[in-house]
Amino acid sequence: MARQKSLSTTTLPQNELAPRTLILDNGAHTIKAGFSSHLTSTPASTTACHVIPNCIARSTRDRRTYIGPDLTTCADFGDLAYRRPVEKGYVVNWEGEKAIWERSFLANNANNDGSELGCDPAETNLILTEAPNAPISLQRNADEMVFEEFGFGAYYRTIAPALNAYALSLFPSTPTSPSGVPLECMLLIDAGHSHTTITPLYHGRALHPAIRRLEIGGKTLTNRLKELISRTFDVHREDHLVEEIKEDVCYVSPSFTQDLERTWKGGRYDGREVDSSVVVDYVLPDYEHIKRGFYRPHDTDAMNLRNRALGIGTETGRREHVVTLGNERFTVPELLFTPSDIGMRQAGLCGTVLQSLDALPEGLRQAYLANIVVVGGTSLLPGFIERLESELRAAVDEDTVIRVARAEDPVKNVWVGGARLASDEVVLRSVMVTRQEWAENGEVWVRRRFAGKKGRGTHRVEAYLTLVGSSMCIIALHKASKAINTTPARIPPRLIPATELAFSRCQVQGSSYLAPGGPTHTPSPSRGTAASPVHCGSVSLFGGIALP
Repeated sequence: MARQKSLSTTTLPQNELAPRTLILDNGAHTIKAGFSSHLTSTPASTTACHVIPNCIARSTRDRRTYIGPDLTTCADFGDLAYRRPVEKGYVVNWEGEKAIWERSFLANNANNDGSELGCDPAETNLILTEAPNAPISLQRNADEMVFEEFGFGAYYRTIAPALNAYALSLFPSTPTSPSGVPLECMLLIDAGHSHTTITPLYHGRALHPAIRRLEIGGKTLTNRLKELISRTFDVHREDHLVEEIKEDVCYVSPSFTQDLERTWKGGRYDGREVDSSVVVDYVLPDYEHIKRGFYRPHDTDAMNLRNRALGIGTETGRREHVVTLGNERFTVPELLFTPSDIGMRQAGLCGTVLQSLDALPEGLRQAYLANIVVVGGTSLLPGFIERLESELRAAVDEDTVIRVARAEDPVKNVWVGGARLASDEVVLRSVMVTRQEWAENGEVWVRRRFAGKKGRGTHRVEAYLTLVGSSMCIIALHKASKAINTTPARIPPRLIPATELAFSRCQVQGSSYLAPGGPTHTPSPSRGTAASPVHCGSVSLFGGIALP
């Protein structure tokens, strides 16, 4: 990537963090952006988060080009051609993304209309989200753009699901952690625009071997609905309109087979009647008299009377375009649970969740089933949570505790978690990489830093061991500083096979650990307890069960 002159002209002192942090949840459909500060005791609320269209649109009617937030000023969404810099969850077109960022929140070019998103990058920290398992080349491009092209003072790149662990707890029995402390166990389901991801989080760190991705998101549902409606009314170029129809009338059926029977017209001699409570009429906008479409119950007689009263369809009256929707309302969202309906050889949402749990140690599965959090705009479909919970209950034992909750604002929840993280100065300093550090250490060091790898050093290390089952264990490493009487910097936990654990020849055997020259200790089975430490050189091992 060609290096260009940074947009900023001022710089902060070396290794000094700016007072404000810009949190960017850079989604495929929208960007969630807003500021948070570690100088205030209260994290920013959702009112400080602005939702910006992450696209560049060209209108063939008024021949205008709308960049990012400009799209909110568009009066006619007919025949818009969209160009999105994010595909399948990853930024693949930084030229377009740069134009959107500059238009949205950079001080010299922002067109904010009072949204107060303008900033000087050199005096701003940045938290930027990405999709899990991003290719290294795309991560390198992002790092170069942030430091070389925009010149942000400090920067933290993380996967979007991880920030949800810092948001407020959604379960009454689970206490809310302080702003800089993530929740212990969380199974995060992100139903986004490009796809749906399932990410197990342990103390805010993703367990990457268990991450699963369902290649169906809001975009797939919109395209499917577009195909069905176009059988009677051509909407192939009406992405914005079809998205509005999907948001207004589509829902997830609790019993797909029964609803299909209710809307089936039957054969020629069947004589059955369609359940009118399912069928609706959607009135399409003309962007002159009707700015946004709306739906109403399907009633042919009432519609004819209304049309005659308004003069619709006559030479002097205006025309009204109506699309009748029946089983399309629930067959489109059904793709989330049965992708085979469109020929995809992939398990549905429930099956993908179970695949993710199967990749975890058996002792952890109960904890994650009891803490399932759903975010993403697609999860706003009515009936989504109820259908997911019912299918999971049918797939596991009866005595298994299953709790499924949707975030209060599933679109902004990632941003809320990032704002809470940014409000804790200690945690913020532990994850941020300054521009000076990036220039001195290089891209490989930055990539390892963002991946949670601190590299080899001569610091004293303490290992706290949590045994899970007989084959896996969780290690929380605490690296003490060389300086005396300083607070240790906490390294997030990692999930590793017990057979691969070795610190100064200490070995974990089954559900116990053995220190050379000492007795074998078995962790106490009681909740939250820890066995006596075993010291071996500079290493302390603690055993205990730490499941919620």
